[in-house]
Amino acid sequence: MSKEEAFRSHITKVYWLMVLLFAVFVLSAGTLVLYVYNPDFFSPKTEYVIETTIELDEDRIENGIHVTTGLIEAEGLMTVVRNCTNCHSAKLVTQNRMNKTRWNETIKWMQETQGLWELGGNQDIIVDYLVTNYPPIKKGRRLVLKNIDWYELED
Repeated sequence: MSKEEAFRSHITKVYWLMVLLFAVFVLSAGTLVLYVYNPDFFSPKTEYVIETTIELDEDRIENGIHVTTGLIEAEGLMTVVRNCTNCHSAKLVTQNRMNKTRWNETIKWMQETQGLWELGGNQDIIVDYLVTNYPPIKKGRRLVLKNIDWYELED
């Protein structure tokens, strides 16, 4: 091999060594930039999945209250739960305290306009439960204010 060929061979080796060093530099710089912007990228991704099952007893009663709905435990409770809370919250039932006539009118209105099914014999059970446990509350006027120190506003 001539000196010129040996020189070319040596230059070719140096060239490829420089290309390799440049590639290592680019990869190192890229890794460093990635680490700066997202340090969690290099941390191990361990995900723990904890599966728990909670059995909810929908018929559970505590202290005389049906836990799921908040309704008072009494005869006809489960009929009310099965028929009334399918469409709306039990809170809507308890805040509308009515007498027997008004409850029957309300049920009729729900059947005519809201798609409530025919309750049959359950209607009497439901109305009796509601009238007994959530009767109308008589609200009167507030008491007359007494012993108040009034003062006059100045202009």
